[in-house]
Amino acid sequence: MLDPISTGAPSSDAEDLARLGYRQELRRDLGSLSAFAAGFSYVSILTTVFQLFVIGYAFGGTRFFWTWPVVFLGQLAVALNLAEVGSHYPVAGSVYQWGRRVATGYPGWLAGWLKLIGDVVSVAAAAIALQAILPSVWGGFQLLGGDPSLTSRDGAANAVLLGAGLIVLTTAINMAGVKAMAYVNDIGVMAELGGVVLLIGALFLHAVRGPEVVLEPVHGPPSSLGTGVAGLLAAALMPAYVLYGFDSAGSLAEETQNPRRIIPRAILKAIVASGVGGALLILAALMAAPSLTDGRLSTDGLAYVVVSALGPTVGKVFLVDVALAVCVCTLAIQTGASRLAFSMARDGALPCAPALARVSARTRTPVAPAIVVGALACGMLVVNYGETQLFVLITETAVLLVNLSYLLVTAGMLLRRLRGWPGRPEAGAAAGVFSLGRAGLALNVAAVAWGVALIVNIAWPRHDGGGAPWLSYFPVLGVAGAVVAGLGLFVAMQRPSERRGARGALAEGETSSAQIDVLT
Repeated sequence: MLDPISTGAPSSDAEDLARLGYRQELRRDLGSLSAFAAGFSYVSILTTVFQLFVIGYAFGGTRFFWTWPVVFLGQLAVALNLAEVGSHYPVAGSVYQWGRRVATGYPGWLAGWLKLIGDVVSVAAAAIALQAILPSVWGGFQLLGGDPSLTSRDGAANAVLLGAGLIVLTTAINMAGVKAMAYVNDIGVMAELGGVVLLIGALFLHAVRGPEVVLEPVHGPPSSLGTGVAGLLAAALMPAYVLYGFDSAGSLAEETQNPRRIIPRAILKAIVASGVGGALLILAALMAAPSLTDGRLSTDGLAYVVVSALGPTVGKVFLVDVALAVCVCTLAIQTGASRLAFSMARDGALPCAPALARVSARTRTPVAPAIVVGALACGMLVVNYGETQLFVLITETAVLLVNLSYLLVTAGMLLRRLRGWPGRPEAGAAAGVFSLGRAGLALNVAAVAWGVALIVNIAWPRHDGGGAPWLSYFPVLGVAGAVVAGLGLFVAMQRPSERRGARGALAEGETSSAQIDVLT
């Protein structure tokens, strides 16, 4: 067993990890701020609300605001359950580790597989957002051609270039070690939080109408789905695309001090801060928008409101802060994905497991997973060059994959809870374990019901009149492909020649609270 002091881990945390079946290999340098930053910067409301405001307004008009609190409350129920299971099993890999402990065999492994695919695509989706911001700040960022629009050939090509450059940078930061990653992430999150507060305040000061705007059925040009319930259900895709990824704090559990206490708080702080901040930002934007009916809110989105209300100079200052948020968001997603890949490889649950499970002796960080995730994300960017609509559909599929991974965990928890989980904590680990107590069953049922409803809504085929009709089914087909490919990989990894002991595992068995089917 590695010396816990040499890896920067308090002996109690290392011993706690040993009870869960793993050696302390990663360096424990992170505190509560860095854990919160990992979850908050993954969600990154400055990045995602700026990207997706147009979707909400195009389908729901001003009343799309009300889809935000509905989605927030549903995702909060999910986050509460993930916080509880994360406190019981503070191991790197979050959804994978939680899923395989509450659901044996393929379903538990599938949770990690789907989350990993979703994270890789999300890295590319976050990085490509630079194209929507940087050319508006300074024309020199349009390095290829003259049209910065993402839907143009020049814009799509430049987006690939900017996004790939950002991913190379975030990969280098991840390779430098968790302390470097946390330092950049902490600074970025503080800048984003400050920017959100200042931006909300500035937009409220420049409001041209009152908050009752969210009660009025005001639209720009009507969408193909109309202005009724169908439009609002489609508008709910916007907050659904924003409010996920809060679990990423759990991926850094083995690098966080006192993770049983800090990880649950980080998950809940991330979802609450994002939910409240996002709601206020949307409200302030609707109140400050120069016009609600000229169509620009459903085409130019939030950037149009900021520049119009605050002026080009002040507006561009805020856009710089948004660009910084995009960079930190990309870094956080890649970090979570690399820890997830490391955790699965350590259990022999991925191809090339020995290489992916190797930890750098210098930085105490898994380097290969960061490189692989970065390379795959760069490959995904190329899709945008040929067909922007296809990239959008792949991104939608990624959001569906991540929320399905959450559902696999919460559904597994519910089945275990009905059989008495969590019961008494394992010996020596009772202190600091987060528990939902008597509310656990009700919140678990709510999380599962919400997860099913959200996934059905995201997957529901909606043809807007553009492109081939079959593209409406692309997210469903993408998820089906990921599930089938995952089944094939899972079966292949069961072959005796593919089985291997986990690099950090102490023993094949685990504590009595985690009797599971492990790939060893």
